[in-house]
Amino acid sequence: MIGYLIAAPFIGLLFMGIHRKVIARVQGRPGPPIWQEFLHTLKFSFKETWIPRTASKPLFIGIVVIAIAIWVGALYVVMLGGSLLLLFGIYMAHKMVEHGVGLSPGSPYAKFGGVRSVISASSEIPLFAVVAGIYFTTGSLMISDIIQYQAANGPLLFSVLPAAIAMYIVILSKMHYGPFSIVEAKEIVSGYKTEHFGVWRAGLEVSDAIKTFVLLMAFVLIFWGALSPILLFVAMLILLISLSFVCAVTPMLNPYDSVTVQLVTIVILVIWMAILVVIA
Repeated sequence: MIGYLIAAPFIGLLFMGIHRKVIARVQGRPGPPIWQEFLHTLKFSFKETWIPRTASKPLFIGIVVIAIAIWVGALYVVMLGGSLLLLFGIYMAHKMVEHGVGLSPGSPYAKFGGVRSVISASSEIPLFAVVAGIYFTTGSLMISDIIQYQAANGPLLFSVLPAAIAMYIVILSKMHYGPFSIVEAKEIVSGYKTEHFGVWRAGLEVSDAIKTFVLLMAFVLIFWGALSPILLFVAMLILLISLSFVCAVTPMLNPYDSVTVQLVTIVILVIWMAILVVIA
């Protein structure tokens, strides 16, 4: 458990660097080295740390600690085979973190990023489709039970494909430079992170790294089952590359189109869940 906790930030940063590299190569650019995110985090760690005069200091600092804490908690839930509802509850708490990070400095750019985090909350709704589809199939929402079910019956990826697609979209909405990355669009500088600098920004980068690691690992365990550490890493890497490819070929949507696309996805998933109920 401690080993995964130590490895998660480093592997997450590596994955974030690979994500940028794949996007660049697909778009015909050389791109940064895959260790670029390590360099960014180290750079911020040694830069001058300051708090804007307009900031709410307790919230400005505390929200960074909370951001790291919730994803460390999510990692423990996954590693202990805990409830999907708890994992997804932690995931949705991250939306409040984005909002808090954006509002805490008093900057208009960060505030726009925080407001957009509320607009993009629709991306969490497909999680209910994941919960419903998995429960109807396995009869449990415990990750440990889901893994055992797959050991006996094969991967859920094929039997509950709509639920897998729903979670794939949710993860895509959290990837940098993706079609749903409206909270950190370039027209609002760095979005909700704009005013967090120095060690505070480094803390947010570590939080993003753990988040990336947890979401990729959770998807593999939930829809493919238990794997050896090496195969788990390979499966997460393949999933990451597929997400990077989608980000590379898909333009960033404006906030309203982003919500529209996700609402259409939700309608399709609701129809699928209704069919499951009728069949059951």
